[in-house]
Amino acid sequence: MSEKAKYTYDWPRPMVTVDIAVFHPFDDKLHILLIQRGIEPFKGCWALPGGFVEMDEELDDAAARELAEETGLHNIRLEQIYTFGGIGRDPRGRVISILYMGIVKADVPELHAGDDASDARWFDICRLPEKIAFDHRKVIEFAAGKFDNMKLR
Repeated sequence: MSEKAKYTYDWPRPMVTVDIAVFHPFDDKLHILLIQRGIEPFKGCWALPGGFVEMDEELDDAAARELAEETGLHNIRLEQIYTFGGIGRDPRGRVISILYMGIVKADVPELHAGDDASDARWFDICRLPEKIAFDHRKVIEFAAGKFDNMKLR
């Protein structure tokens, strides 16, 4: 059998995604970067940047790739902080999401929505949009609670 032998399983397996909470403190307020989904599920709703991990991709690389594809931001230091795996998080099936966090302290480069994002914007953490996809409101609240303890530079 070759090193890359193919195995099959008789039971379903969960999908793995990365979600990225990027914060930017400005105007004496904390802001978070959200994307507007351009595709279903939750087309038109706001969400954290993120997406599916590719089969031959490391988690850290997936987080950096998804952030760049959906917002145009590159070279943001990201730290893996938590895993969300509740049943029913995603209508497409069982999804386990690894949450990454980052901080943009300097002037923010222009955002460029891309891939499956139709828009990308900064939101005051106290004034989030009404329509937030998946369980991302819960994820955002968790991430904001961890913000003060972050050691990111």
